[in-house]
Parts: sequence; C-alpha cells; structure tokens
Amino acid sequence: MDFSLTEEQQLIQQAARDFAQTELLPEVVERDDAQRFPKEEVKKLGELGFLGMMVDPAYGGSGLDTLSYVLAMEEISKIDASTSVIMSVNNSLVCWGLEKFGSEAQKEKYLTKLSTGEQIGAFCLSEPEAGSDATSQTTTAIDMGDHYIVNGTKNWITNGGTASTYIVIAQTDKEKKHRGINALIIEKGAPGFEIGPKENKLGIRGSDTHSLIFNDVKVPKENRIGEDGFGFKFAMKTLAGGRIGIAAQALGIAAGAYELALKYSKERKAFGTEISNHQAIAFKLADMHTEIQAARLLVYQSALDKDNGNDYDLSGAMAKLYASKVAMETTVEAVQIHGGNGFVKDYHVERLMRDAKITQIYEGTSEIQKIVISRSILK
Repeated sequence: MDFSLTEEQQLIQQAARDFAQTELLPEVVERDDAQRFPKEEVKKLGELGFLGMMVDPAYGGSGLDTLSYVLAMEEISKIDASTSVIMSVNNSLVCWGLEKFGSEAQKEKYLTKLSTGEQIGAFCLSEPEAGSDATSQTTTAIDMGDHYIVNGTKNWITNGGTASTYIVIAQTDKEKKHRGINALIIEKGAPGFEIGPKENKLGIRGSDTHSLIFNDVKVPKENRIGEDGFGFKFAMKTLAGGRIGIAAQALGIAAGAYELALKYSKERKAFGTEISNHQAIAFKLADMHTEIQAARLLVYQSALDKDNGNDYDLSGAMAKLYASKVAMETTVEAVQIHGGNGFVKDYHVERLMRDAKITQIYEGTSEIQKIVISRSILK
C-alpha cells in the first residue's frame, strides 16, 4: 500500500502545521487553564477552509479527500486538541452528515454556513443514560403532522454553547425501536431549547462541552434529515466517519508528545550526558516512535477506505482503538521522560496526557470499538 502524499496533501499538512505553531501554540496553556473557547482561532480555521474540508466547493467547502483532513487533524492536535475536536465535530459529524444525507434545501440553508465557519455545528447523540447507544434514546420527537415536538436532555455535547446548528437524534416511535429514531436540525434560540452549564473537564478544556435541554421545542418537518425512521442509520454512518477524525486526533496528540519528549531528551543532561544517550530513555523513544507509526498507518488506511468507497467501519474502529491507546501510553511516557518538568504546565506534555484520555471515551469507548471490530471479523 502506497501512502506517499501528493503535493497538494503535503501543502495542506504544512499549512495546518504552520497554523498550529503560529496561531494555536502561543496561548494554548492559558486557554486550557481558563477553559476558554478558541473563538478567534476557530474563525481563522474557517477562513482557511479547515472547517469544511471534505465539503463540495458548491456548498462553500474545500472539496478535499479524507486523508487530507486526517493530515490536518494530526497537525492541529499536536498542539491543541481542544481546537482539533471542534474541527473534528464540524467536519466529520455535522458537515459530512448534512452533505451526505441532507436535502438540497438543508444544504443551502445550513451547510453553506457550517463549511465556511460562519456557523459551528454540534452533533447531539449522548444522553445521561444512553451514552453512545443510539438505540436507547429517551429524547423524544413526537410527530405532530407538519412538525415535531422535542423533549429530552443531551449530555457531553461538544460545541454545545457555541454552535448555531444542532443535529439532534431523537425517538419518534418507541415501538419501532431503532427504526423509530429521527435526526433533526434544531437552531440555537428555538423556544424551549436551553443550554446547560459548561462542563469542567480533565482535558480538552478549551472546547465547550454542555448539556442541552429541550422542553417542547417545535421543529418543522423540513428539518428532519432523510426519511422518517432514518435517524439510527444516520447516527451510525456519521459516527463511523467520526471515528477516523478522532483517531487522527489521538495520533496527533501522541505525535506531539513524542516530538516534545525527543527534543527534551537531547537537551536535558544527567550523569554527564544528554538523557537520550541513556538506554532507558532511548528504548522508550524507540517504542513510542514505532507505535505512533503503526497507528499512523491504521489511520491512513481508514481514510483511504473512506475515500475509495470501501467499508470503513472495521478500519475506522481499529484506527480509533489503537491510536487512542497509543496516545494514552505515549503521553504518559513523555511525562516520564520529562521527569519533574513533565508535571509542569509550561512543558505541555501534562496537558497532552490529560487530553489523550478523552480519545478513549468519545465516539464510543474502546470497548465499543472492540464490539464493532469483533462483529466485523466474526460475521
């Protein structure tokens, strides 16, 4: 398999790297401390075309392939995973879902603004008692003829406070189980739609995560995505692509931590020489480099599967499972290599370690990825 990058892909990779270094790095620690949403940085991402990377230019997007998106996600995540998760949700879950399954009217009204960063989107599946289980939705969307009445609560919603457009998964007919679920577009400011307090998180603290409460929210029928009962399939198809984005984020976190550890090991001296000359450190770096490269190949494979029209459920789940594991293990080792400095915010690796943990949880926990993988290989 040839993973050589085209000239265009290399330019995109470099552009994302430059943006991360010049726009994200200077205040990343302060944003993390203050849990401050990177408003200006996200606006610039949109202006550069990074918020609708895979969207057709006819709808304001960049018209790029999934591998280009993965390359950009990795570079942004090396520096600021809070910004990359905002980018991931808007690209993988919201824009892709709307372009793939939305009506022409929905694309013109919403996608054209989301792909350019004029607006930000949120994907609303998780619930207090459901997590990523789309079949157990307690949020209801009662069919009233020409509209739905939505009631319920969504939890842990990325971009929950800053989004303008929310894709909400809700149960319309409980008797039909997963065939009675719909995906609805709800706009911020709709009567009865309330945004709960911001979550105080361990990691990705710059992204805003909120609960959302719906009290008799009226949603017109034209805001339903797809046919009646299509919501479950919509969620599953969209999450499958979302896993690729989160795998790329995990890869970037791991690679960022490794690069910092490698640099530090060549500068820090102990026992009369740079610590990179000590076999205990050199072996850690060898393991980190090998595992990151293995994760990178899995992530690239899943992106190519999606671009080539192949089934990417299996490759995406494997990429997310392994890359998130590597992110967690690599960041822990990066802190260890830094010693006491690794425990200090100014050296960045402690933040990357905190950020790494979420990659094992959202878009389905590691256990859910194993369910997806085992079902695929056993069927």
